[in-house]
Amino acid sequence: MEQIQTELAALHSQIQALRQERAALTTNNVKSSNHDSPLAIVEAYRRQARENPQLAVEIQGIDGAIAALELQLNHKQTELARWKIESKRISQEQELEEAKKVAQIHAERINQLAAELAAEIRLLKASADYLSPMYWQVYYKPFITGFKTISVPYVRSDGVVWTIVNRIV
Repeated sequence: MEQIQTELAALHSQIQALRQERAALTTNNVKSSNHDSPLAIVEAYRRQARENPQLAVEIQGIDGAIAALELQLNHKQTELARWKIESKRISQEQELEEAKKVAQIHAERINQLAAELAAEIRLLKASADYLSPMYWQVYYKPFITGFKTISVPYVRSDGVVWTIVNRIV
């Protein structure tokens, strides 16, 4: 991208130099006043071209060079615009991949915590199963309820879409 920008700057400066050279060649040799009519100005430039054909050819060559450089400038600007779009797409893909890696770390941590939580719930259920008969005898109430509907989150992926599901413990 820097190379293209350098080339664009070089083309701009070359075109500007040619325009200045052309302006110097035409204004130094054509004598007209500010009060001349447009027709008089055109006639003065034509007379100057007839009187000095070498200068006219040189000016024509400068005009051709400016046109060629402007065409090259347009191609470079198009190339730069295309490169910026491609660069933005690549940058978005890289950003997406980095964000997916971060999400993967979080998903793995959630799954790890879910496994630990499921193990703790099972241990609590085992304790409740052991204590419940005695608890009923003393308090006439259940010790813990709701074990049938306890779930923990789990993150899974089919490679493209990630889904968070609840796993019943």
